[in-house]
Amino acid sequence: MDRLEWSDTNLVPGEEQVNLQPGIAIYDGQDKTCFENGVLTLTTHRVIWKDNRDRTRVLALQHSLVVYIEEQPSGFAKSAKIAVHVSAPGPNKKPGPVTQSRYDYIRFSFREAGEGQFFRDYNEQLQQKKWEHVIPQRKPGASRHRAGIMGIERTIQQTHANTDKNISQAFQDLTKLMEKAKEMVAISKSIATKIKDKQGDVTDDETIKFKSYLLSMGIPSPVTRDTHGSGDKYYTELARQLSNVLEKPLKECGGIMTLTDVYCRVNRARGMELLSPEDLLNACEMFELLRLPVRLKTFDSGVMVLQLQSHDEDQVIHLTTQLVEDKGSITAEDLSKEVGVSVILAKERLLLTEKVGGVCRDECVEGLRFYPNLFLTKVTCIT
Repeated sequence: MDRLEWSDTNLVPGEEQVNLQPGIAIYDGQDKTCFENGVLTLTTHRVIWKDNRDRTRVLALQHSLVVYIEEQPSGFAKSAKIAVHVSAPGPNKKPGPVTQSRYDYIRFSFREAGEGQFFRDYNEQLQQKKWEHVIPQRKPGASRHRAGIMGIERTIQQTHANTDKNISQAFQDLTKLMEKAKEMVAISKSIATKIKDKQGDVTDDETIKFKSYLLSMGIPSPVTRDTHGSGDKYYTELARQLSNVLEKPLKECGGIMTLTDVYCRVNRARGMELLSPEDLLNACEMFELLRLPVRLKTFDSGVMVLQLQSHDEDQVIHLTTQLVEDKGSITAEDLSKEVGVSVILAKERLLLTEKVGGVCRDECVEGLRFYPNLFLTKVTCIT
C-alpha cells in the first residue's frame, strides 16, 4: 500500500486509457483496506483507482514500480484477484494513504468480473513500457530554419495560399448557413402567421420540416475531452451541460426519461462530438453531487432513468392507481398509450404502484396484467 499515491484522473501528455472495470476493492497484501468499492482504470502509464462514493479519493500505482503481476482465480465466496508485486518506492514518490507496509504486493479484487481481459491488457502495457517514451515538447517561439530569400518567399506564398483557402471555405459555409437560416425563418413566419390569424391549418409537412431544423441546431458548443481534459473537470462540466439541455425535454416527457432515450437525444444534439455510454453515465452520477435539478434513478429491475428533482412519485402512483380502477385492468402497453410514455416506463410505473399496494398483478400466457388491489379497498366480512 505504501507504493500507492494520491492522484487525480487527469491523463498526462502521451498517456492513454486502455481498460476500465467497476466494483474493485484494494487489498494490502492479504489484509483488507477501506478502499472497498471503486473504478479501476488501466492506462499506458499507471493504474488509477477512484472511489465510487467519494470521487475525490483517487489512488494511482505507477507501472514503473511493478515487478510482475499474477492472476488469482475466484473460489467459493471469493472473487477473482490480480496480485501486483512491486519494487521499493523511489525518493521522489508522492504521498499516499500509508507511509509503510509489511507487504511487497497489492491485490485488486474484481467483484463484478472482467479480471481476465484486464490482466491481459495490464501485462501488455507492462511489456510495452510506453511510460518511458517521453514526448518532446516544442519550445515556445521555436521555428524551422529556412535559409535564403527563396525560402522566405516560399513561406509567404504558402501562407497566402492557406489563408485564401480558409477564407473561401469560410464564405462557402457562411453562404450555406445564410440560405438555411432564410429558409427556416420563412417557415417559422408562415407558421406563426397562420396560428396568429387562425386562417388555415398548419400542414404536417411544415411542422415536420420546422422541427427538423430546430433539432439540427443541436448543442452549440458541446463539452469534450479536448476542451475540458479527461478527469473530474470534464465530467463536472458535462453534467452541467446535460442538465441544462435535458431539463426542458424532461418536463415535456412528464419529468422522467430512460437513459437509453437520453443517450440518443444527447448524441443527436452533439452532432459529430458523440458521447460514449460510459461518459454519459459518469456525468449523470454527478447530478446529485452538483445539486442540479436532474437526478439519476435506478429501478429495482435495473432500468436506469433520468428524472427531475421535482418529480413527484406519490402523484404518479395515485394517478396510476386511479387509472387502473377506471379501466378495470391494464397492461404496460395500455398504460403506455394512455399516458404517452414508453412501454418500459409504463411497466416501471405499474411495478412501483404494485410495490406500495396500489395494484395487483396477474401473470398468464397473455403476459402481465394489473388489477385494482381489492384486498385493501374491499373488505368482506364472513359471518
